[in-house]
Amino acid sequence: MSTADGMAGESGTGQPDAYDQPDAYDHPDGHDHRDRHDHRDRHDGHDHPDGHDGPNGHDRTDEAREVRLFWEGLGLPGLVDVHTHFMPERVLKKVWEYFDALGPLTGGVEWPITYRAEERERVGLLREFGVRAFTAMLYPHKPGMAEWLNQWAVEFAGRTPDCLHTATLFPEPGVAAYVQKAVDEGARVFKAHVQVGAYDPADELLDPAWGLLAEAGMPVVIHCGSGPSPGKHTGPDPIGRVLARHPRLRLVFAHMGMPEYEDFLGLAERFGEVRLDTTMAFTDFSEQFAPFPRRALPRLADLGDRILLGTDFPNIPYPYVHQLRVLEGLGLGDEWLRAVCHDNGARLFGI
Repeated sequence: MSTADGMAGESGTGQPDAYDQPDAYDHPDGHDHRDRHDHRDRHDGHDHPDGHDGPNGHDRTDEAREVRLFWEGLGLPGLVDVHTHFMPERVLKKVWEYFDALGPLTGGVEWPITYRAEERERVGLLREFGVRAFTAMLYPHKPGMAEWLNQWAVEFAGRTPDCLHTATLFPEPGVAAYVQKAVDEGARVFKAHVQVGAYDPADELLDPAWGLLAEAGMPVVIHCGSGPSPGKHTGPDPIGRVLARHPRLRLVFAHMGMPEYEDFLGLAERFGEVRLDTTMAFTDFSEQFAPFPRRALPRLADLGDRILLGTDFPNIPYPYVHQLRVLEGLGLGDEWLRAVCHDNGARLFGI
């Protein structure tokens, strides 16, 4: 989940500092120049050219068929997934190592990665699922990282046209300038991670950047809930202060604000540009430690035009289709499902 959905650096919590590994980013311009080509000819035991065997032994054909049957049954042209993770390959592998080691921000929960595969295969799998548009949720854990992550994201979006060009930010001098640069270069969505970054979203250094993003009408997927492990600045109050100053900011609360679901629903009810994504919410996995309160289902139904499909692919401990089935199981109807799984995201991003 997005609290742990990419623990890759040190944010005062003792996690391994993957971004600082010399084999990942020891280059003067900040790029991993090997990453763009290595994934084409490396195999980890899951990349089968016949397309039948998927990550971790899954039958890709059967799984893709099941996902497609879901959205075809709703009369949709596909899915729009606003919360998927792509980042430099060596960084992502460090993230997976963190999950394997049950790092502190996982909440100590066993977290097997279902889609542990090379970039090419992961992109291909989303396409086989019929995901029309997806994101590259990446984020820094310290100053000086966001701008070069944004540079990598430009390259990834350039070679992956169905990825919504994603950018990120961190409270540091110069943040407004590189946020404006990312907007000018065509970013379509930003990612912020309050838990992993261990920063206050209301930090005055971020205020000009929030203002720019609000003025641009830029969606910002932000992990600011306290699940699966709380941080100093997680929860509804810090981000509520940001919204009080920038009420038109298009924040998308990741994971439905897990576990403070009702508080974050309240912020969406108060601020008309706020949305929430479904990432890992309602799943059997998350219901074990952060169950969604069934009394809040009517509020979820009422906000049906501002709930967006998110999954956390590839860093999920269950098949992709499970997220879709649990949304169906909420019993909010096909119209709600069509809006959440496709139409809301398509409208927001002009797809």
